[in-house]
Amino acid sequence: MEQDNQTEILAIRNLTKRFGDTIALDNVDFTLFSGEVHCLVGENGAGKSTLIKILSGAERLDKGTIVVFGKEFNRLAPDQAMELGIATIYQDVELVTSLTVADNIFLGHEIKTRLGRINYAAQNRKARETLESMTIAIPETALVESLSPAQQQTLQIIKAIHINAKIMIMDEPTSSLGVEETRALLDLVRKLTAQKIGIIYISHYLPEIFEIGDRVTVLKDGRVVDTQKVRSTDLRTITRKMLGQDRALFYKRDHVQTREIALRVRNLSRRGQFEKVSFDVYRGEILGFGGLVGAGRSALMNVLFAADRSDVGEIILNDRAITPKSPREAIAHGVAMIPEDRKLQGLFDLRSVLENIVIVDNETNVLFLNHRHESVGVSDLINRLHIVTQGAQQPVGYLSGGNQQKVILARWLLSKAQIFIFDEPTKGVDIGAKAQIYDLMVQLTQLGKSILMVSSDIPELVSMSDRIAVMRNGVLVTVFAAQDVTEQELLGSFLGISEHGRGNK
Repeated sequence: MEQDNQTEILAIRNLTKRFGDTIALDNVDFTLFSGEVHCLVGENGAGKSTLIKILSGAERLDKGTIVVFGKEFNRLAPDQAMELGIATIYQDVELVTSLTVADNIFLGHEIKTRLGRINYAAQNRKARETLESMTIAIPETALVESLSPAQQQTLQIIKAIHINAKIMIMDEPTSSLGVEETRALLDLVRKLTAQKIGIIYISHYLPEIFEIGDRVTVLKDGRVVDTQKVRSTDLRTITRKMLGQDRALFYKRDHVQTREIALRVRNLSRRGQFEKVSFDVYRGEILGFGGLVGAGRSALMNVLFAADRSDVGEIILNDRAITPKSPREAIAHGVAMIPEDRKLQGLFDLRSVLENIVIVDNETNVLFLNHRHESVGVSDLINRLHIVTQGAQQPVGYLSGGNQQKVILARWLLSKAQIFIFDEPTKGVDIGAKAQIYDLMVQLTQLGKSILMVSSDIPELVSMSDRIAVMRNGVLVTVFAAQDVTEQELLGSFLGISEHGRGNK
């Protein structure tokens, strides 16, 4: 198949991937042509990362086929993907920083002498030839640790060129680059397409699509919403298709009326993650935190829960400065945390539902649980939250994702928490469980509890929050009144396209 004299080099057909009850990719179709930049966009959790991992061989697909240069595969192994000419350039640079540029290019397939020793002179010469062929002025003998982020990103592309990659997957390649560095990288992308290399380009910064892309595919909830030629669409259309839901069709709630401040955060910083963050949270309020992955939202929440330490700054709860040194101390002060990764950070998979719920009960000796005493209260919570389980003694690891999330919520209802941190509260949760979690959050605010909610789901942020704090590159850049902001406006603020904050910090 050809398009505008380009040959189809990759075709994905009916690709499906599940993780437990969650469908990460649902009958996805996708094609790539030689010399094309095919942009892949979607909100966090849309399925982009899963698709990359399947193409690179890191994940196995459940259903569907992958056709590479006319050959059909039911799955790809990592070494097989590389042999076929598929290279993945990840956002996080994967280089050995203590080695030279040339050493990194040849890592794993070094040039050797007859005696089996590495021929550094030959490697340096060939590395220089490859760099010069792309007019890249990076010394082949320089240590990678001395290179700028842009040079390191470029080196990853050079490594792919060296192994004769014909399909390159670029995952947020400009996310850590400045304006001039980004321009240079996009120029390099154009040189690659001139050599008939096909590029799958993933970026949250949507204006780049119109500068570099030929086609764009929008993913939402694991499904392909649309594929269009870039010249036939616009930014507004893409953002609308990314969001996919009308706010009027989403969850509705009454908004907070009180102006009594429950929590003050002032100039809180943690080096390399976020800096000088200040905000207030009102009693009975849901303060949403929006932004791209890596913006610093979860890192901030971890500091508030004392899972990590801050470098400077103040946390003032109920007009009293607190400096918890551990989650145990944060809990004692009345701070609760529902983490994003419930499996790793929130649950004891092999322990019972009962034990997982009562583990932070302030009136319970956690070393010697009185199961008979606790079982009545836990049974009430199981019924109240509609937790689907065979009983309080069932290991929590056997429950569905939504029910596991409700177990964590039940845990905190036994505590005396006043501040609830919800980090991606409905991630991997079905629609029915979502509504129940939302109802519970609203009930907490009606009891005067305050909620900090990190979410990558824009309709969720707009519908559930009273105000929305936007973080970008570790900085809290603006706070919106949720009732006044549009979803397109909010997404634009995440991406740095617009700055129209309303409300007070």
